[in-house]
Amino acid sequence: MSFHEVRFPANLSFGSVGGPERRTEVVTLANGFEERNSPWEHSRRRYDAGIGMRSLDDVETLISFFEARRGQLHGFRWKDWSDYKSGLPSQPPAYTDQIIAWGDGNTTEFQLTKTYRSGANSYARPIRKPVAGTVMVGLKGDPLTEGTDFTVDHDTGLVTFVTAPETGAEVTAGYEFDVPVRFDTDRVHTSVASFQAGDAPNVPVVEVRV
Repeated sequence: MSFHEVRFPANLSFGSVGGPERRTEVVTLANGFEERNSPWEHSRRRYDAGIGMRSLDDVETLISFFEARRGQLHGFRWKDWSDYKSGLPSQPPAYTDQIIAWGDGNTTEFQLTKTYRSGANSYARPIRKPVAGTVMVGLKGDPLTEGTDFTVDHDTGLVTFVTAPETGAEVTAGYEFDVPVRFDTDRVHTSVASFQAGDAPNVPVVEVRV
C-alpha cells in the first residue's frame, strides 16, 4: 500500500468526529442465546474530516491535500485529538506511560503499543505511527537516551535497543502518535453558498492497516 508520511493539517482535524469501530458477528440461536465472534483482532477508526472546516481557506487546504493524495490512493497520518498520547490527555507523555515488553536477553526490537484497560480486561493496540521527537523509552524504571541506547523507526513504531534488555526487564515507553488513514471517498463536494451558510463538506476518512 502506498503511504505518504505526511499529517493531515492538525488544525483541520481538530473538531472532527470519529472513533474506533469493531466488527462483531452475532448469531441468535433457537433458544434465544447468542453466539458472538469478531474476525478483527484490532479496531478500525473512522473520522469525518469535513467537520473541522471553518473557512473557505480551510476548504482550499482540504482540496489541495485531497488532490495530492490522489483521493483514496495514498494513505496519510491523522491526529486523533481525542486519543493521541500514550497517557492521560491532560498530561504530557512520560517514559513510564506504557509497558510495551519484557526483556528476554535476546530480543532487541519491540513494537510500541498502547494498552486500554477496563476492569480485568484489556486491549493492546499497536502504535505504528509515533510522532518524531516525542518517543521516550525506559528500562527497569530508568529513562534511556535515543540515539545512544535505542533508535525509533517513526514509520513503523519499532524501537530497537543497542543491547538486548535482560530477562524480566520491564520495557516502557511514552509518546504521541498519529493514526494511519486514507480518504474513504474519491470525491469531495463543496458549495460556496452552503458553506458560508454553515454547512461543511462530508469527507470520510478511514484507518488503514500498515
